[in-house]
Amino acid sequence: MNVPPKRFSMIREFHLADWFTLGNAVCGVGALFSAMSFLETVDVQHIYFAAALVFAALVFDVLDGRIARWRQKSSAMGRELDSLADVISFGVAPAIIAYACGMQGLYDRILLAFFVACGVSRLARYNVTAETLSDASSGKVKYFEGTPIPTSFLLVLVLAVAASLGAVREHLWFGKVVIAGFTLHPLVLLFAISGSLMISRIKIPKL
Repeated sequence: MNVPPKRFSMIREFHLADWFTLGNAVCGVGALFSAMSFLETVDVQHIYFAAALVFAALVFDVLDGRIARWRQKSSAMGRELDSLADVISFGVAPAIIAYACGMQGLYDRILLAFFVACGVSRLARYNVTAETLSDASSGKVKYFEGTPIPTSFLLVLVLAVAASLGAVREHLWFGKVVIAGFTLHPLVLLFAISGSLMISRIKIPKL
């Protein structure tokens, strides 16, 4: 006789660390809402809110790992949750904040999409190679290949500082360049560099 699954059985299987991971994702979605509010209202406070929410997502991201190690409870589902949350908070959200701040030219959009694609690829590579990179005795991953996607918070911090100085939209730092009739804001190259470092083979020790 088949026993019917309990109600909310998936949620019942969540570990404490998984709830912190969901907090990461919720903060990332909140940052997206704030970026869209800035597009609608042009109130710079929304850029500050977006940056603060990405920072909160970073705190949740750090805590979920520490809690998982402290309780010695982790799962494949938790790892996938973490990657999906990171894509939202440190991939999509920074790109949309940059777009809201004025990086809206065709080349800007291509490079911002490249940045997100690099972040997704970086996380997928980590999930696939985590076992290979882990230490045989401790089972812990000793280093990252490529810069971790949460480092994109530094880009968000740059945008928040720019917003505080009024350097958004038509006043973006370094202005704009028109190539073949389409616009490129040189500031977006920071996102291209960040994305390229994520998919590089640079070894970053894991703290």
